[in-house]
Amino acid sequence: MSDGQLLHGVPVVEATGQVVAHPTVDQWLDTVAALKADGFCMAIDVTAVDYSAHPGRTDLPEGVTPERFEVVAAFIDHAGGRRVRLRAQVPEADPVVPSLFDLFPGTEAMEREAWDLVGVAFDGHPDHTRILMPEDWEGHPLRRDVAIGRIPVQFKDAPAAR
Repeated sequence: MSDGQLLHGVPVVEATGQVVAHPTVDQWLDTVAALKADGFCMAIDVTAVDYSAHPGRTDLPEGVTPERFEVVAAFIDHAGGRRVRLRAQVPEADPVVPSLFDLFPGTEAMEREAWDLVGVAFDGHPDHTRILMPEDWEGHPLRRDVAIGRIPVQFKDAPAAR
């Protein structure tokens, strides 16, 4: 598959030898369901990225508008030896995408982590609670607008700060 083609109606590019499809948030679930029907039997990663520090990205195909957030998922077809990566642009004003849990239950922890750290929510997720941060943590620490070094770290047996 080459740049400029479509995969299930979604723009596709090739990056580092891998097919990368760019569905909209509205196309997200249908695209994943179609990939599953095509033999992609395992979701190997789901994550979210805050691109607010990179406003002029040029690595998106024509017609795909960059947004602050991006949800990235990778799938593998073991029988066919194929991989595909999805990159959905998610607007800051409504950082929500459909959960993949019903199609790929193994995404449960990955979606929780993406929400916990970046703040992109997954609509329909069965347990949308924190997974890494304390329950009383406010905000999402991997957002680019969170101050660095907010919590001091004390290593065991390290000399105390003077």
